[in-house]
Amino acid sequence: MGQVFGLTRLGQGVWALVLSDNSRGIVFMAVAMATFTVNDSFMKAVTQVLPLSQAIVIRGMMTLAALLILARVMGIRTLAIPTKDRRLLGWRTLAELGATLTFLLALRQMPLANLSAILQSLPLAVTLGAAIALKEPVGWRRMTAIAVGFGGVMLIVRPGTEGFNIWSVLALISVAFVVVRDLATRQFSHGLPSVTIAIYTSVAVTIMGLAGLAVEDWVAVKPHVFAMLAGASAMLIMGYLFIVMAMRVGDVAIVAPFRYSALIWAILLGWLVFDDFPKAITLLGAAIIVATGLYTYVREHQLQRRIAATKASMTGTATPDR
Repeated sequence: MGQVFGLTRLGQGVWALVLSDNSRGIVFMAVAMATFTVNDSFMKAVTQVLPLSQAIVIRGMMTLAALLILARVMGIRTLAIPTKDRRLLGWRTLAELGATLTFLLALRQMPLANLSAILQSLPLAVTLGAAIALKEPVGWRRMTAIAVGFGGVMLIVRPGTEGFNIWSVLALISVAFVVVRDLATRQFSHGLPSVTIAIYTSVAVTIMGLAGLAVEDWVAVKPHVFAMLAGASAMLIMGYLFIVMAMRVGDVAIVAPFRYSALIWAILLGWLVFDDFPKAITLLGAAIIVATGLYTYVREHQLQRRIAATKASMTGTATPDR
């Protein structure tokens, strides 16, 4: 495991706490999850007073403008997509459209913490999807963890009870769309900038919102609602930036589990802003999902280290003890 923090001596009797790469990665991940959840809170509040399509369009245009500025700052001069990546971009964009629509429809009706808890099953779902679609090896231990984790999801949606409705189904469908999106993302060329992918996605989502306006009326936007949409866009961009920084500065096995801090933010904001506090059975289901998700992270890290050690022994090179 990498070092999390350390003390550095600055002078006579003066010491300072210096954050390691892993601790900075943890902070970045926690900030990313907080900003993503605040974005969800803004959108949940906005969609109570604005047509969903209109909210998507306004946020999409703000986000697109910010991404184009970001691309310029990063020195990206072209948005051309390599030929071999175009089909993947098409599949990823379609999946993103499906995920956005189903997520926002569910978000408008479901308690924030319940929806967030269901989305915490994504690492498990992506692992299962990679095993099925990409033929990535998944042993019986991780398959068992996946099964138990989805059992936690069932505790949250509770099929066959009054709590199970179309919005719960949409939340599950959203997870499936995100799995397709993430599996497509894994196969992009390494040289394709993430910002470029995000720009195309933002354009597609905004166009989807414009198409929705064919059946929904445009209404006047009050200043405080516009401010919330601006806040949602800002939080979305911040989340994107911080999650990229988190995955670049720290060990994935240490940083990635802090994705689950989103659930804490969702419970807190759902309670303070929307007066929704999850039931005990929802909290139990969320705890099961988090526990099994953490296990899959640890197990995958162990397997990666084992593979690296095997390759090193075959080539005669040493591996760092991290």
